Amino acid sequence: MDEIISVNHVTKKFKVYFDKAPMLKEKVLFWKRNRYEERTVLDDISFSIRRGEAVGLIGNNGCGKSTTLKLLTKIIYPNSGSIYVNGRVSALIELGAGFHPDMSGRENIYINASIFGLTRKEIDRKLSDIIDFSGLEEFIDNPVRTYSSGMYMRLAFAVAINVEAEVLFIDEILAVGDAAFQEKCFNKLIEIRNKGTTIVIVSHSLTQIEKICSRSIWIKNGKIQMDGKPAEVHKKYMEFMKERE
Repeated sequence: MDEIISVNHVTKKFKVYFDKAPMLKEKVLFWKRNRYEERTVLDDISFSIRRGEAVGLIGNNGCGKSTTLKLLTKIIYPNSGSIYVNGRVSALIELGAGFHPDMSGRENIYINASIFGLTRKEIDRKLSDIIDFSGLEEFIDNPVRTYSSGMYMRLAFAVAINVEAEVLFIDEILAVGDAAFQEKCFNKLIEIRNKGTTIVIVSHSLTQIEKICSRSIWIKNGKIQMDGKPAEVHKKYMEFMKERE
């Protein structure tokens, strides 16, 4: 299998301001407020993912796993290093991202799917499948601002898995929703994985990752601590978390 994702010596830093002044006048008068420290979230990480692999990114809060996913989706860019992703990408990074609250669920399907690169004709062809998977037939023409967080997730997931992407990125979104829909999502992810879609998941649920993924990457303090089979990586990770507590 060929590489579809390649991350080479990537470093990402963020400026954290101690007391950022909101207005220009305050910035001039109280210039000391503009002091900041530069924090390295990812420190020279490298890994590659082959076409058709399902990979989980794990680690404690603030370790850099969600930042890694945002770099892969080009929401943000690295300070140094390079990232290569080959193929159509679909992403579930933030719940309801790309949805307009005053538009209906149906209208938002067209907007969201077009962001992923689908044409109007392609969306027309997939519309009934998306609505059916979401289970929101009764509410699909209501404004999405009236939706619960679970309904948001249903609609977002239904769109993302129906765009026939070659690469699917997911960040913790499966933590929302009822047990029946979560199981439906798991089964769909396994189905599209078996068809050759590359999947990268960020999750604190090691059980979720073990159900879907054949590989886990543990990020610790901005560096890759371990990369291998989920059962082996998760055992070491849990040992670390117990020692940390």
